[in-house]
Amino acid sequence: MRKKQPRSASEYRIIVVDDEIGIIDSLAVVLQRSGYDFTGETNPVQAIERIRHEHFDLLILDYLMQPLHGDEVVAQIRKFNQELYILLLTGHRDLAPPLETIRALDIQGYCEKSDKFDQLILLVESGIKSISLLKTIKKFQEGLNKILQAVPKIYQLQPLGSILEDILSEIMPLVNSENAFILVDDVTGINADRKSIFKGIGKYRTEIGEFVEMLSPELMEHIGYSRMNKEMVRFEEGAILPLNNELLQCIGVIFVESLDFGSDQLDQGIKLLEIYASQAASSLSNAFLHSMVNMKNEELNKTYDQLRIRYMDTIEALRLVVDAKDIYTRGHSDRVSYYAVKIGKALDLPENDLELLRISGVFHDVGKIGTADDILSKSDRLKAEEFEEIKKHPMKGAQILSAISMFKGVVPIVQCHHERIDGKGYPQGLLGPQIPLLSRIISVVDAFDAMTSDRQYRPRMDLDTARNQLRLGRDTQFDGRIVDIFLAILDDYNLLLGEMRRLHIGVDCFNEPIQRTGSAERII
Repeated sequence: MRKKQPRSASEYRIIVVDDEIGIIDSLAVVLQRSGYDFTGETNPVQAIERIRHEHFDLLILDYLMQPLHGDEVVAQIRKFNQELYILLLTGHRDLAPPLETIRALDIQGYCEKSDKFDQLILLVESGIKSISLLKTIKKFQEGLNKILQAVPKIYQLQPLGSILEDILSEIMPLVNSENAFILVDDVTGINADRKSIFKGIGKYRTEIGEFVEMLSPELMEHIGYSRMNKEMVRFEEGAILPLNNELLQCIGVIFVESLDFGSDQLDQGIKLLEIYASQAASSLSNAFLHSMVNMKNEELNKTYDQLRIRYMDTIEALRLVVDAKDIYTRGHSDRVSYYAVKIGKALDLPENDLELLRISGVFHDVGKIGTADDILSKSDRLKAEEFEEIKKHPMKGAQILSAISMFKGVVPIVQCHHERIDGKGYPQGLLGPQIPLLSRIISVVDAFDAMTSDRQYRPRMDLDTARNQLRLGRDTQFDGRIVDIFLAILDDYNLLLGEMRRLHIGVDCFNEPIQRTGSAERII
């Protein structure tokens, strides 16, 4: 079986010129059966005029014809068309033109006429592959030219909104798409927390609130992955391009919907996008570096605040969806956040770290949005493959939170909250000091709240049993110093419960006193 053509055969037009109508008819059957767009001509003079005024990709040409031989036909065609791929047919090898003539006229191949067309079809297929490659190269060159033409425009010192609009508008012809958006960080230094700014075109040309509602968990996860790894992400909806500046810092992303490249042009098209994204990142860095962005700082802050609020709402909604999947974990994230801040205060951490602990605790399990309900709600021991799926949630959560820069400090905490001091945790198997301090705090309180909450696979433990489990995990699963601090905090456990009730933090868990015990075999 012959290999499938890189593109649909019907995209390629073939013209056959032979003064024998029988050859024309036979080749028409063979080539049309293969799906090619076929045209036949018995008059070489008329064929030259058709090629002059119409587009053909490949010419199959008889050598001995009247009133012009094949080499004369080619010589005239080459005066106005240097790109046409030409195959020469000869009645006998001895009648073929000299090799020097074939080279001079840029004839790509020739074969002898035969009752069977196998050799000719192989030459045609080889020619089509060459034509496809040349088209790809030409499109790549055209794309590079478009980028070169676009660069001066996106490098102009103009309002930030205009720069972002130009970046999106200029990328559309490269990918034959209509919908795209850009999220970029403000790196001027005016805003120390590197605020994210949004611009969209097509269906994404909308208000920030509506835009955030259009972000699916999958898209948010892919955006975060692209930012964290500084690499392009392609998936069913389109592609995400990281904006990596000269210092190899990712300052934002471009999302382009539904890339339209042929399969044979995909690699070249992606390379074009990467080149363009690099230029776009440089232009933005240039604008920020020279502080020539004309958007008022108040307007920037207002735009960012709207994005922050909407995105926070979206993450919170995802977190509530995770809670709704399992009534046994309802309120868990709020309690983890509460306990974590208590430890942070006991460690006399600065306010910034306390805020990171609070947010990390609330959102530490948001990555479970992509975990199947039947795994989360399973009442017996997880299978190995099910546990592997569960183990993905810290990384998924980190990627979702990485989508915009405001969660930059939260990302590593969420990503590492299931790492263990002894290196047996996940997702990276980090050891002791390699694990961020705030992650080590979340790890302790996450495990404690899991142990003291009813789960579908076991009843909750009593307080003393849970405390003992924490002691057993000192310096293996948990940071021993943090365990000691938390155990001291738990000496006033009833006061903690009272405060959580007053603050309406995870109160569903505490409708009944803790009195049952259970296995610590599965704590997630």
